[in-house]
Amino acid sequence: MSPQARDNRRLLVRLGIAAVAMFGFGFALVPFYEAICQVTGLRNILQPDVVENTQVDAGRQLTVEFDANTHGLAWQFRPLQRTVEVHPGELVQIAYEVTNTRDVAITGQAVPSYGPQIAGDYFKKLNCFCFDRQTLAPGETRSMPVVFVVDPALPRDVHTITLSYTFFEVDGTRAGRPAPGGKS
Repeated sequence: MSPQARDNRRLLVRLGIAAVAMFGFGFALVPFYEAICQVTGLRNILQPDVVENTQVDAGRQLTVEFDANTHGLAWQFRPLQRTVEVHPGELVQIAYEVTNTRDVAITGQAVPSYGPQIAGDYFKKLNCFCFDRQTLAPGETRSMPVVFVVDPALPRDVHTITLSYTFFEVDGTRAGRPAPGGKS
């Protein structure tokens, strides 16, 4: 066998091993991603949560604080009320208000986060603007509801929960922005 053929065969074997390793790494990412989501409290924000316990704990009261942020968006975004007192198990509706201050339509997606982090496991959103992308016309103002229940199984040492939303622009959705490939 010639030296070139031997080198080609060696290269082919190395490329084959690399392909198999990358394929295996792709499969290994799934449980790794699920473990990261479990540790960080992340879950599918595009679907309503399931409420398993509908009993209201009238003997316990929590303060839920609301926060609003934007990242790279020319929107004004705020909760219509900063705090609310709730009993675990009680169905609550609050609203946020958002205004597009630009002269073009923009689409954004809200991502929730919770403080303390453990509260995310017990904060059940039944209806939320974060389930869908929001497209606001130039100058449009919109009131967006959030309907939630705090699970009565929330640890008793948690007395305050902060629900914070950050709106991010969804890439490629601003009117007048060229589509991928340079076409508009």
